[in-house]
Amino acid sequence: MIKKILNNMWVKHSFQTSLAVLISITCAKFLGLAEFYWAPISTIIVMQSTLGQSWDVSKQRIYGTIIGALFAGAFDFAFHASINSFNYTLGIFILGLICHALRLTMSAYRLGGVTFTIILLMHHNEVAWRIGFDRFVEVAVGICSALLVSFIGSKCPVMKDLKKK
Repeated sequence: MIKKILNNMWVKHSFQTSLAVLISITCAKFLGLAEFYWAPISTIIVMQSTLGQSWDVSKQRIYGTIIGALFAGAFDFAFHASINSFNYTLGIFILGLICHALRLTMSAYRLGGVTFTIILLMHHNEVAWRIGFDRFVEVAVGICSALLVSFIGSKCPVMKDLKKK
């Protein structure tokens, strides 16, 4: 009975996800990130894929986060006093065109848009570039934690047996 429970795909996936979340939230708190909760959120999203899929999509998510943060910093510098719904919407549109020009995926654009939105629309006590940097670190910690646990899990004989089923 216990062996059957331990061999259950859901039990193993839940264990891996919770371990990756523990690593990401511990690292984010250790780094003193104000919005540390973005690390485990990123971890949970990445853990929903296989290792190969996670690596490819994770690269795009990191690229999108970087582009979204850089663009939000530039946008804030240009429109700081007059950010409104129209300017914000225009920024999201331009961000999509930038991601396309850089040959990024829709996944990169989505996370870039989330980053852009968080930096510009949420009330912060820091300047936009600092928020962007922190957001990048939070997402990177989450993604790296998920990839680490996924990689270790893919090398573990018990996990390999589970994937064959």
